[in-house]
Amino acid sequence: MAMFLLALHLFFVIGFTIRILLRDDLSPSARLAWFIVIATLPFVGSACYFLFGEIDLGNRATKRHVEVVDRIHNAASHLMGTEDDTERLIDPLYKPAFRYAGSINRFHTVTGNRAELMADAADTNARLIADFDAARSHIHVLYYIWLDDKTGTDVANALIRAAERGVTCRAMADGLGSRALIGSPLWQQMKNAGVQMAVALPLDNPVRTLLTSRIDLRNHRKITVIDSQITYCGSRNSADPEFLVKAKYAPWVDIMLRFEGSIVAQNELLFLSDWLQATEDSLDEFSLSVHPVNDGFPAQVIGDGPTERRGATPQLFSTLMACAQDTLTLSTPYFVPDTTVVEALCSAAHRGVTVTLIFPKVNDSWIVAAASRSYYHKLLTAGCTIHEFRGGLLHAKTLTIDGKVTLIGSSNLDLRSFDLNYENNILLQDHGVTHAVRERQDAYLSQSEPVSLDDVIAWPRHRRIWNNVIATIGPVL
Repeated sequence: MAMFLLALHLFFVIGFTIRILLRDDLSPSARLAWFIVIATLPFVGSACYFLFGEIDLGNRATKRHVEVVDRIHNAASHLMGTEDDTERLIDPLYKPAFRYAGSINRFHTVTGNRAELMADAADTNARLIADFDAARSHIHVLYYIWLDDKTGTDVANALIRAAERGVTCRAMADGLGSRALIGSPLWQQMKNAGVQMAVALPLDNPVRTLLTSRIDLRNHRKITVIDSQITYCGSRNSADPEFLVKAKYAPWVDIMLRFEGSIVAQNELLFLSDWLQATEDSLDEFSLSVHPVNDGFPAQVIGDGPTERRGATPQLFSTLMACAQDTLTLSTPYFVPDTTVVEALCSAAHRGVTVTLIFPKVNDSWIVAAASRSYYHKLLTAGCTIHEFRGGLLHAKTLTIDGKVTLIGSSNLDLRSFDLNYENNILLQDHGVTHAVRERQDAYLSQSEPVSLDDVIAWPRHRRIWNNVIATIGPVL
């Protein structure tokens, strides 16, 4: 029996080691992490690798995604901007970042945009519902988490009212993040009222998903489009800030911008790429239009995901950080970056950029909390400043540079956002909007505690060891 178990042990370790070594898309740190897990826990580790080790939606889904994206590009490239627009509209200091963003999924810079920063969750909800109630043609929404709390119910009821007066309403929710709503009476009420419903990455056949893909590949996007003239972008799901499913970490502190202008068409095309993937509707059913505003600023949508090229999001963040001349301020709830991003932050600080990082003091993920703090010593030594937010779970994902450039959306600085999730962001160049977002970041700082290098050095050894152990196996978590 002992010989059989030893042989089985060697079979799993050698077999999965060869598989990992044959993969050209893994970083050395990710390979090392998998080697450690499989060597120390061969049976559990091999099962984990089989279920979660490779990023693949499955051949059929991947082929469908490519077809949908190509069809959208062929039919609507005039709405997606061009490389020449980026060259013409963007300050030379920041062109590398905007150029890189355009290379991810062919959304380039478009001008004629304006944006308004929402005051808080209540303001966001009130403005959103008012826009739904004023809609004349169509409403498109996609949320990773959609709860049947007050916010989620208000949104659902507004969609029902719109559908009943003849507005075409299309609503999507992620199969895992919104699983409770998808099986609820509220979901059925929307269907009965004429709202067209779809599930992104459904879990109706989990066995097939486990065998052909990964159950943790999710659609993390938060997209709202009204009449092709208004769109919202930011970190907020369709849920109350009290976030009852994880109430002890509340309030969830989010940020949202309400956009008008040419950027709306790009966000709508990103929504359609998900809708067509989930429903197999025809693009011919949609009326595509653009509505620029006068004297608007330049911006572009960025939609990343597991069907785009690997490393696109960390490379985008690193390119943006490399463009910073004076200030770089970042907020994110989940900070487990790859080496590219860590080195870009340190490099910016070393060359004199004021780098300010804002993370939650209490995180809803103990894994993320430990892994994040493993980077503190290196970042602080380089000259970055770190602040931990005390007023709830800071869920806002923001990056501002030099008072001129803002990146806002759904992407966290962790390996899940980098590799596993479909995300949506907007990159813009505008003093006014960036000033407003920077003031909001200052409000976060006013509710935060600074973390010094002396604080980190004073951490007990067992805490430092724990943080570094978690960070070491972070690529497999």
